[in-house]
Amino acid sequence: MAVRRLALSLLPFLLLPIAPAAAQRPKTSSPRTPSQLPNIILITLDTTRADRMGFLGSKRGLTPNLDAVAQQGVVFTRAYSHVPLTTASHTTILTGTYPQFNHVNDFGVPLSDKLPYLPDILHHHGYQTGAFVASLVLDPLDGTAPGFDRGFDVYDASFRLRRHGADRYQTVERRAEVVVSHALGWLSHVPNGPFFLWVHLYDAHDPYDPPPPFRERYASQPYDGEIAYADFCVGKLLNALRKHGLYDETLIAVMADHGESLGAHGENTHGVFLYDETLHVPLVIKLPLNRGAGRRIETRAGLVDVAPTILSAAGIAPPSDMQGQTLLEPGKTADSTSPEDRPAYAETDYPHRAFGWSALRAMRTGKYLYIQAPQRELYNQVSDPDAAHNLAGSSQAVADTLASQLTDFRAKTSQTLVELAKPDPEKMQKLQALGYVGSDASPAQDDKKLTGLDPKSRIEIANLLHDAMFDVEDASYERAIPLLERALAVQPDMPVANMQYGMAQARLKHFDKAIAPLQKVVAQQPDNGMGHYELGLALFETGEWKRAAPEFEAAVARAPRWADAHFSLAAVYARIDRVPDAMTELDSTLGISPDHYRANLLRGRILSLQGNALGGLNNLEKATQVQPDSREAHLFLAEAYAQVGRASDAQNERAAAEKLGAPAPQ
Repeated sequence: MAVRRLALSLLPFLLLPIAPAAAQRPKTSSPRTPSQLPNIILITLDTTRADRMGFLGSKRGLTPNLDAVAQQGVVFTRAYSHVPLTTASHTTILTGTYPQFNHVNDFGVPLSDKLPYLPDILHHHGYQTGAFVASLVLDPLDGTAPGFDRGFDVYDASFRLRRHGADRYQTVERRAEVVVSHALGWLSHVPNGPFFLWVHLYDAHDPYDPPPPFRERYASQPYDGEIAYADFCVGKLLNALRKHGLYDETLIAVMADHGESLGAHGENTHGVFLYDETLHVPLVIKLPLNRGAGRRIETRAGLVDVAPTILSAAGIAPPSDMQGQTLLEPGKTADSTSPEDRPAYAETDYPHRAFGWSALRAMRTGKYLYIQAPQRELYNQVSDPDAAHNLAGSSQAVADTLASQLTDFRAKTSQTLVELAKPDPEKMQKLQALGYVGSDASPAQDDKKLTGLDPKSRIEIANLLHDAMFDVEDASYERAIPLLERALAVQPDMPVANMQYGMAQARLKHFDKAIAPLQKVVAQQPDNGMGHYELGLALFETGEWKRAAPEFEAAVARAPRWADAHFSLAAVYARIDRVPDAMTELDSTLGISPDHYRANLLRGRILSLQGNALGGLNNLEKATQVQPDSREAHLFLAEAYAQVGRASDAQNERAAAEKLGAPAPQ
């Protein structure tokens, strides 16, 4: 790997002192040439609590490599995420805009090309750009982060749904070592010139399952084991940079997208609440030549500030529509004890979109944390850092003031130019594979989102559903059903609980028990394409083919690129003697997914039965190629070969079928 050196003309800038953010943008000189731009590495640690970092006071000894970076960089001790969800938080990190501005407040919502985007800006300034992500949740093509690949030369993702028995780390996520290995492979081939590398590590996200030796070392605290393992892999990345002489000259920004509750306030994971356990995050920025090493900035910072700070440090003016502030402004005296209070805003729509409860909004300002909820909350974070004593009732004037400030802030930072799209049913399936609740609910006005039950009163239901969805994904349906029954006993009409319950019963082939809960889902959510699809499957399996057809039609209408939905509709059309319509749907299926086994098999079989075996050969041959262990495919192909007079080929296919099961009929 070629060693990159910054031009000598850049040194005076790099040696300037740093200061906390000011409201005014730094003035920049003329744009730099690519040879003057620093290399930039962005490391995002999924689901990583601030209180596990040694550089933030932890005594657990989990993060020696991150602690070393912190010693050579600038540490922001009071950094906050603005939304406790992976895709939404990364949108804020990479666009420098708040969720109410970018509207990526849920999974699967496309990132608008109207938004400023750090990778795209850097690419336009001559950077080679590469992204290496560890989870389906940040996959722009096959996952739930459409549009995230804008501006990247390479976006390494390619995840897929986990089928029963498949390895989690070969489907929906990757271990940190794999991600780092891919990233270093890319770096070794990047030509001279500045590069921007984004490395995302997902390990600390549940389920907590660190690899050996961390699994054994942290057997009683697997979450800590995941963080120690991620730190070990960060060390591998940084050691490779040092080996190739790249470390000192590179700007390295490390942060978590959000934290993890671990049972605090009753929440097991994250997404529902806005307390410090899920919003206080580690944030370190190591500048080129380790400028400002060892400084600790005590004033609040937000992840919305990361993109403008990186651009400013590289000498690139942040675009005016970035809402964050530059945290390290050149040319001013740094003062880590500055009394300046920087309010930190946060929100989550997840309780509303997933469960039908109220969304939450929060503002940290002065010594207070204020949370807008049906039962509003106010905490003195100086005397009550654990947010255990709600002062909203006894300090109504303070709560009213902060409520007004929150409303004003949100009004000033919102915009409606970016349309909010809904995840399609396939993306909802992928969310469930990661333990999240997807929603087909239509985007609501903000005041409507703030209605409904207070999440504090129902958090146990969220925990039950989270666990049940992992059980369904693992095909542990008998374990999932009691959890879902407990949730439905409390909230009988909750669409997501009925959906999971219906799916679990259907997978156990209790199709008669699956129909009623799935009917509830589509009655409450007519636009829920997956609900229609699952109901169609249950009706099909009970022989209610004519009732199944409109359910599959509804699924296709809501997800025109969903191959399995088109195939299921074709199958039911074939059953109710609508064969021409079935062929149309099979053609649609194969147009989307040419290697679709069942579509090739059914299309070839229909043509053979219609006396057009020659026309069906290509499909049947494809079916045997896609699933060579399918006895049925070999038998159907043998019959087709026999019809067209290819006796030898027919005999070979019968022989192949015999090897896979009972003797083939002659």
